[in-house]
This record gives sequence, C-alpha cells and structure tokens, in this order.
Amino acid sequence: MTKLSDTQVIILSAAAQRDDGNVLPLPGSLRGGAAAKVVGALLSRGLIAERVTDGMAKADPALNRIWRNEPDGRGVLLIITPAGLEAIGIDSPADPEAAAADERATGAPPAADVPPVEPAPKKRGGPRKAATTVADVASAPKTRDGTKQAQVIAMLRRREGATIAQIVEGTGWRAHTARGFFAGALKKKLGLEVTSEKVGNERIYRLPPA
Repeated sequence: MTKLSDTQVIILSAAAQRDDGNVLPLPGSLRGGAAAKVVGALLSRGLIAERVTDGMAKADPALNRIWRNEPDGRGVLLIITPAGLEAIGIDSPADPEAAAADERATGAPPAADVPPVEPAPKKRGGPRKAATTVADVASAPKTRDGTKQAQVIAMLRRREGATIAQIVEGTGWRAHTARGFFAGALKKKLGLEVTSEKVGNERIYRLPPA
C-alpha cells in the first residue's frame, strides 16, 4: 500500500466518503502554503486530480469546495482518483456515477452523515484527556456495544465475513460510506486492518477474530 502521511490519509479518507469524491474542504486549519504543499504532493502522485466544472463559483480563501478558477472563470474541483482510493485500501471507483450505481445495486438508502468513531465511555472524575487525533500513538479506543460501529465489526469478524451489500442493509449507510469507514474509522482510529477477497461475483471483507 502507498505510504502516506497522517494528513494525507485524513484528506483521502474524507474525500472517499463524499458523494462527489471532492477533496475539499481540507481538514482543520490547513490553508495557504501548507494546503498548496499537501495538495501538490497528492496531485503529483496521482492520488487526486483537478476537475474543471461548468459552474462559475469562485474559490474562497476557506477552500470549502472550489480549489481554483480557470482564466474563463470556471471552477476547478479536487477529486480523489482510483489510485487515491487504492492508497487507503478502498477498491471502489471515485466517480460519483459509479458510486451511485453501486448504491442502486445494493439498494442503499440515503445517509446524511459519515459514521463517526465512537469512543469508549469516559469515567467520572479525574483529569479530562485531550481529544484523540490521527497522530496519536496511544492504544486504540474501545467500541461501545450496540452501535453501528460495533455491528459492522461483528459482521466483519464472522467466519464468512461480510459483503458491502450486507453492511449497507444492516446499517443503512451508503456503499462508499462503508468503504470509507474501513479506511478511516477502523484502520486509522481503531488500528483494525480489513482484508478482502473476491469470491465469485462478490468481494468479501473480513477482520481477524478478536
């Protein structure tokens, strides 16, 4: 798998979870020269690509959606590429039309939010710990029982594993959201490596037993 920095993983994982694969907005306060540097690195490696739109929306300093404008005023987006998805362990195409076809095939209902990582309940008393970031090297947080996150982990740990369609049916997520969850919440936050294999016409995803 392509070696990436923590910031690059966060950017690509967020883009993979968006309907259109848009890289923007960038995380936190990544703007100006720092933004140009990390975007340039991803562009040079072919992990993201520029896409010229027909719209005339102007790029804003906060980089909420438009990366830059062409001389004729058309907006330019930054879109995750198939290579970018592969770099974070996702084998789904980034093309939103392909993602929509995937969702139609699995019968997934719309989902407004990307599934968050659910931290372990805090104990009462004592000093409050700082929020965990992707750069933390502390032990992986535990998962609360009865959540969708716990449900997906249990499905992936079954001997037969689980398909994207089964996860979509069980959680109500979109197909690309489930795949983004593998790379973001499971791999980077919980330290769990999802493996997959093609069986017939389906791809089976698994986690090692607990």
